[in-house]
Amino acid sequence: MPSPFPGMDPWLEGTLFGDLHSTLITYLREALNRAMPPGYTARGTYLVWMDEERRREPDVGAYGPDLAPGGTAVATLQGLSAIGTRRVPDDRKQVYLEILGDHGERLVTAVEILSRSNKRAGDAGRKAYQDKQEEFFSGGVNLVEIDLLRAGAHATAVPLARLRRRAGSFDYHVYVTVAGTPDRLHAAAFHLTDRLPAFGIPLDPGVAPVVVDLQPLLDRAYDTGRYAQVVNYRHDPDPPLTTEQKAWADALLAEKGLLTGGPS
Repeated sequence: MPSPFPGMDPWLEGTLFGDLHSTLITYLREALNRAMPPGYTARGTYLVWMDEERRREPDVGAYGPDLAPGGTAVATLQGLSAIGTRRVPDDRKQVYLEILGDHGERLVTAVEILSRSNKRAGDAGRKAYQDKQEEFFSGGVNLVEIDLLRAGAHATAVPLARLRRRAGSFDYHVYVTVAGTPDRLHAAAFHLTDRLPAFGIPLDPGVAPVVVDLQPLLDRAYDTGRYAQVVNYRHDPDPPLTTEQKAWADALLAEKGLLTGGPS
């Protein structure tokens, strides 16, 4: 079942965003590797930082009676033996993409989908992300930043005031920093009501950018993630919508019959 929204689904910006983030990275990697010329390859890698406060964003909100955090499963899985408990690490990590040239020998472009920790003021993940931005810039690496989160502090490399002067109001945006052209603005800013854009991802000078269309990737992630079975559109999303956005969303969801049923 496809998402009821023409672009980003605001109900995916809360606890489901971590799953959506990793899935979009996977699908974006596939799309790039299909479209890029020979000699380039996209690979997933991790931004890692220490979680000093040991904060956690659990994958689910509840645990069954036979398995709890730190507990032990009562049943033994067929063909497997219980060998102990898993140590919970003190670090956090976020997957992003690297586009490598020269058959994997040289970093050309980094592609980031911002996470909630990247936009949370004071979070170690935000500081780690900002440090990585500087590494890319000083190393002459192109940087593509995709922000599909309405909440949080501005985190992409483009100054917020400059982006607003050029684009006006927006809910989401994509910003591309082309190595060697730090003063040029390459951005696509869009609203909740808009389809996600198709845009060019830069490679080397003299090589045509590879165009990626975000909307089919999001649609596929919504379907394969079975989000239609778990999203409750009768409850407000996190973060909440404006009055105007809520009226638009309610009309759209009512038309599709999603305000009278679904998960409770």
